[in-house]
Amino acid sequence: MVSKSDQGKGASFSRRALLKIGVTAVTGLVLAPVLLLSPSARAAAKASKASVGYQDKPLGTRNDYGKLGHVQDCSNCSSFIPGPSAKQNGTCKVVAGSISPRGWCVLYTPVAASGKR
Repeated sequence: MVSKSDQGKGASFSRRALLKIGVTAVTGLVLAPVLLLSPSARAAAKASKASVGYQDKPLGTRNDYGKLGHVQDCSNCSSFIPGPSAKQNGTCKVVAGSISPRGWCVLYTPVAASGKR
């Protein structure tokens, strides 16, 4: 027989402890596949050039003097990872393959005004 002073003690868990365990377990299950992917598997998860309308030339307009005005190109995109030099191809955080700094796709996102990536 359990006395009133012994009720609620022992191997029982509080609701808070059970919630913490549950949240930790769910978080682990959600993050495990992402964390366990190899770099090549992560690269395969990137979008293809065709699916994002990638082109090796920038999107921009020409002014009255034939010079490019407002230009959107990969070198000004927050997802672009530059190559060894400013003119060499780099990579992209979201698009698979070699990416020209003068390229463009529909996922273009301008670098913040501070210019930092």
